[in-house]
Amino acid sequence: MRKPAFRTLSGLELKELYTPVDLPREAQIGRPGEFPFTRGLTPQMYRDQLWIMGMYAGYGDAEATNQRFRYLLSQGQTGFSIALDLPTQMGYDPDDPLAEGEVGKVGVNIASLADMERLFDGIPLAQIRQIRTTANAIGPLFAAMVIALARRQGVDPGAIKLFVQNDVLKEYFARGTYIYPPEAGLKHSVDLVEYCARHGLGSWTPLAVSGYHIRDSGSTAVQELAFTFANAVAYIQEALRRGLAVDSFAPSIWAFLAGDIYFLEEVAKFRGARRLWARLLRERFGAESLESQALKIFCYTLGGRATAQQPLNNIARVALMTLAAVFGGVQTIATTAYDEAFATPTAEAATIALRTQQIIAHESGAADLVDGLGGAWALEALTVEIEAAALAELARVERAGGAVACIENGYFSRALGDAAYRYQREIEKGDRIIVGVNQFESAAASKIEPFEPDPESERRQVERVLELRARRDAVAVQAALARLEAVARCGENTMEALIEAVSVYATVGEVCSTLRGVWGAYLDPGLL
Repeated sequence: MRKPAFRTLSGLELKELYTPVDLPREAQIGRPGEFPFTRGLTPQMYRDQLWIMGMYAGYGDAEATNQRFRYLLSQGQTGFSIALDLPTQMGYDPDDPLAEGEVGKVGVNIASLADMERLFDGIPLAQIRQIRTTANAIGPLFAAMVIALARRQGVDPGAIKLFVQNDVLKEYFARGTYIYPPEAGLKHSVDLVEYCARHGLGSWTPLAVSGYHIRDSGSTAVQELAFTFANAVAYIQEALRRGLAVDSFAPSIWAFLAGDIYFLEEVAKFRGARRLWARLLRERFGAESLESQALKIFCYTLGGRATAQQPLNNIARVALMTLAAVFGGVQTIATTAYDEAFATPTAEAATIALRTQQIIAHESGAADLVDGLGGAWALEALTVEIEAAALAELARVERAGGAVACIENGYFSRALGDAAYRYQREIEKGDRIIVGVNQFESAAASKIEPFEPDPESERRQVERVLELRARRDAVAVQAALARLEAVARCGENTMEALIEAVSVYATVGEVCSTLRGVWGAYLDPGLL
């Protein structure tokens, strides 16, 4: 049965055939490396250098994750992304009652600088093209631990290419690992942006505005861009309020976007994102530097599209998502493993996901072309349409008070809920076919054997944090936490105090408890 209407996942209606007359006047696409960067950030793109290939990995304790990182690096990975478990992301130590049963489950547990030392043992920090992490509510704290670790090893922190997600605003409506109220969370995230700008850490990415989680929570491609850039506007405004010049920090901001399955719309989305960002930075914020206007994009293929039914189908899905990201001209790609619908990927599944990138890079020919689909009438029309629709949605957000207001008044949450509902109804009605789920089902049972972390890792982490507290300098820890509290109460930048605290082995839980005591903890009104 054919669909009653042909629309993209964002609901954009597709014409039967596109011709030159369908290209709006705005579709003057220019050249790669030139404003508004529709065709790519550099003139030669992947001909000069391939995108960074970094897999999302982390589980159990630091030693186990260290082994997985070493393995992936040996297989040709050029960067890596540290998955943190929920207790770490939400500021709890492994022996906290609220952490019980979650330690090391969806990522690695990092309770202190001692764990960071184990995590990076034998890994040359300055030689990895990109070290990423999901730290958001604890973004500045994670960065402080990296700085403390580098200093302890005699490495210049500026030589490390650290990529801290640090986008706490999307946590309140799309992901859930928030700690402090939104306004405090926003200012805390900008502490890291300001610190990097004032301390010459130009190789760092202190903020990656994250549409991935917005998309994985049910948004359309248009909403993904609009809500991501609404959050970006809030961060930029806070940085400007602190007296930073826009060109002193904007070049270090990245976007972290999803790579979804609807191929042509996704290629158009990445191109439209660059156009929208370039114009936003130049026309609204007065950025003069081309580096500020050129949006660097990290793409993670959308895990929410992975199905538990016929899981090997996910390999084909991820290949299409990856190819869309490549033709969209992104700078970093992490690929979903086929078994992620079940658990943390096995080493075999993670390797296949990495090989997918390598095959596209070295065998498909896609990387040999600069904007290989550029000029295609349908693609150019969609690029303009997505940019215009995202800009209109961004204007609605701003009329509603901006990002923080839309978190607090529920605008974002309602929009995501409505979009997710519409998509699910399309599946249930058969208007949207998901192979192996609502059509082409198979009665054969899955033979996937999900990865299982060592059940003893939680016990070991609890023992280690107890032992750490017993052997460290308790007086120095209390003094450092007292200074952190004083700095937070005065509204000053917390980074130096965080570095001091973690350097004397204050734990993640102790640091976050101190800040909760000053800023409070956020409770979602919808859950009360």
